[in-house]
Amino acid sequence: MKRALNHEEGPVPVDFGATMVSGMHISCVQALREYYGLEKISVKVYEPYQMLGFIDDDLKEVLGIDTCGLPAPKTMFGFANTDWKEWRTPWGQEVLVAGDFQVEEQNAEVYIYPQGDRAALPAGRMPEGGYFFDTIIRRDPDFDEDDLKLEDNVAEFGELSAEDLNYYAAQAAKFRLQDRGVVGGLPGTSLGDIALVPGPFMKNPKGIRDIADWYMATATEQEFIHEIFQVQIEYALKNLPKFYAALGDSVEVVFVCGTDFGTQISTFCSGDTYCKLWMPYYQQINAWVHANTPWKTFKHSCGAVEGFMEYFIESGFDIINPVQCSAAGMDAQLLKDKYGQRLVFWGGGCDTQKLLPFGTPQEIREHVLAQCGIFSRQGGFVFNAVHNVQAFTPTENLVAMFEAVQEFNRDRTP
Repeated sequence: MKRALNHEEGPVPVDFGATMVSGMHISCVQALREYYGLEKISVKVYEPYQMLGFIDDDLKEVLGIDTCGLPAPKTMFGFANTDWKEWRTPWGQEVLVAGDFQVEEQNAEVYIYPQGDRAALPAGRMPEGGYFFDTIIRRDPDFDEDDLKLEDNVAEFGELSAEDLNYYAAQAAKFRLQDRGVVGGLPGTSLGDIALVPGPFMKNPKGIRDIADWYMATATEQEFIHEIFQVQIEYALKNLPKFYAALGDSVEVVFVCGTDFGTQISTFCSGDTYCKLWMPYYQQINAWVHANTPWKTFKHSCGAVEGFMEYFIESGFDIINPVQCSAAGMDAQLLKDKYGQRLVFWGGGCDTQKLLPFGTPQEIREHVLAQCGIFSRQGGFVFNAVHNVQAFTPTENLVAMFEAVQEFNRDRTP
């Protein structure tokens, strides 16, 4: 992975499970364990929001996965992954969930409570026939769009606690024993990540929490959004030295932000808006990281963002994910030719919208070999599918994807 991050030739490193945007649904993790005849264990749900499954070392060895993730102290619903207990999913899979994973089933739907507090309103809903949770918008009844209060939209940010820092230090000690690249998430640098805006981890979120309201505010209330981001960045710059002191060089990559800027056919905002509203804050984060650590910085954005690649580079990002090659203008060859010496592409290895769930193993093999051939030239490529592998993707297709990467790497091993 280090060779790839430094744009050096070599075998293509593989990531699945190191981040919340490069994992696999619990159904797929279990299916792969069964396919390869591994020990029968209940898969752990490490991120209940998307129902992502923890990939244990034995499965990583079989699949050739080269990464591991530094989990945040708490999940998207605000509770720690501790005190594991059994839970049976609506589709009948026996899994392990955290002790504070508190849910209630109503009319074939499942509702999950923030921080495991049943006295609060549910923060997520798994619809009938669904395989993950959708955010429930809990709008403050006192919300007044004509009287926005900064404190309402920055309540979730603050300085890292001693407990958090002890947690990170303990995790770092474990990862020093790993022979895999480690990816960690920076705390408090989300800057408008739409998955976090509604505050699914909060018991009583206030302020602009409706997704539609937030997108409108980025156009009509830019001064207010600047104020929010300024508070975030002040805390982030206070926390970064503490974060680095706890982790040191045990981490190679840090996930900075998951804010999406693309749809299937265009971007959410103009380049001018990105440069004015987001770029100054991203630059401060990335500048501190590059001046004080050996870490590479990771930016996630789905969609048709080819026109933003220069802005991401100017913002100081080293890595772009998930490289949604099925979106308009996101041709693999074009991306590699224009940006491949300045960005690491983390993803783009296999389309998860149509090909992986609905294609044939042979089609997947050909697609993966072609994508690896394009993106791996002169390094700068970490293989991953385009975002998380979705529920009940055919096992034979998953196997074809991993076998194709291994086939490609056999001829490139030094």
